[in-house]
Amino acid sequence: MRQEALGDQQREWEEIAREDALWAILSYSDRKFGAWDREAFFQTGEAEIEELMTHARELGRPVGRTSALDFGCGVGRLTRALSQHFDSCLGLDISETMVEGGRELNADRPGCIFEVNAQPNLEGIDDRSFDLIFTRIVLQHQPSRAAIEGYLGEFVRTLKDDGLLVFQLPSAIPLSIRLQPRRRVYLLLRRLGFRSKFLYWKLGLHPMRMRHIAKAEVTAFLESRGARVLRVETTTDPSYGFEDSVYYVTKS
Repeated sequence: MRQEALGDQQREWEEIAREDALWAILSYSDRKFGAWDREAFFQTGEAEIEELMTHARELGRPVGRTSALDFGCGVGRLTRALSQHFDSCLGLDISETMVEGGRELNADRPGCIFEVNAQPNLEGIDDRSFDLIFTRIVLQHQPSRAAIEGYLGEFVRTLKDDGLLVFQLPSAIPLSIRLQPRRRVYLLLRRLGFRSKFLYWKLGLHPMRMRHIAKAEVTAFLESRGARVLRVETTTDPSYGFEDSVYYVTKS
């Protein structure tokens, strides 16, 4: 992935994080423009991780409960919940604003560590470091397919042999989303000098993009890296042309 593409990604996420961080993380239509209640926001993370751990017990992975990675952590919605199940939880995000918010809002959770990761890999993290790697509503916003595959390869590398990688990624998205009209208008107006605050709060525009990869292609890529797909859960909306998948992956 071109480093400048990742630089653009970081700048764009800094802009939306400064305007409305909680909505940028969990973009419910009725929670836009600062409407998220902080307690309700974090409760969604608790429910999501409880469901995740139920599936983990069914799959018998991960064997250990020492370390977890929350990739694209935002302000720690899921990192905080994971800390109830793992000794140490590392939250990585491309946005410094998000990471600062994560540290502030989770200061009462010593097992949560938040760091900025503004590079196309997990350089500096050893092989087989994590019992669990979890990422949701993150890979779909990457600047390219190569970026998505690059991170997936790194997840496999840093996952313990008896660990569990769980990630969400759309399998199909409608043309209306692939064209990214809001993002295109946002970027055009930013180049013309309009401030991100005006574009978001007055026009409802944001720079978030959306990407997808077909399930068969994701599975083939993971297997080429030595991983084994245990389960894929897919939800579809035929009328909308959207298909979303959650992958459960291990190495042994």
